[in-house]
Amino acid sequence: MLELVDESGTTIGSAEKLAAHRAPGQLHRAFSVFLLDDRGRLLLQRRALSKYHSPGVWSNSCCGHPYPGEPPFVAAARRVGEELGVAPALLGEAGTVTYTHPDPESGLVEREFNHLFVGSLATAPRPAPEEIAETSFVTSGELTKREAAEPFSVWFRTVLEAALPTIRELAGPAADW
Repeated sequence: MLELVDESGTTIGSAEKLAAHRAPGQLHRAFSVFLLDDRGRLLLQRRALSKYHSPGVWSNSCCGHPYPGEPPFVAAARRVGEELGVAPALLGEAGTVTYTHPDPESGLVEREFNHLFVGSLATAPRPAPEEIAETSFVTSGELTKREAAEPFSVWFRTVLEAALPTIRELAGPAADW
């Protein structure tokens, strides 16, 4: 079940996950996590091919939906552990962003009030294969090249742009974000 929200992020109900993603989509609470290594490189994940939504595409370090009533920070930390097999060394809030992105491949719609989190990893990820096909740490320049050559989730650029100020702050000027 997902937590449905209004445009200001106030909870207004709940819906089954797939139903909330069917066109035209229902606005629901979500989170996106961006994790950096000690060199300021961003951890990307390629979603497992078995995922019902956006399989095999690259995306941010971790994303998902809190359970109804679960604080977004708690959900983000929980899913980092479940998907990546590690706990972030640092994890902080980086604002929110609201968007509607139809996914032409699946016909589903991402209509989300997304809580953003940026943090760092001190240990190598151990991805859960049912969630993640592969991971990669990238610099800003490497990300640009990868985005030009490989498919990314429909929400990736929106959440990245919204989180960039906090990513830049954490990574420092040498990382060139």
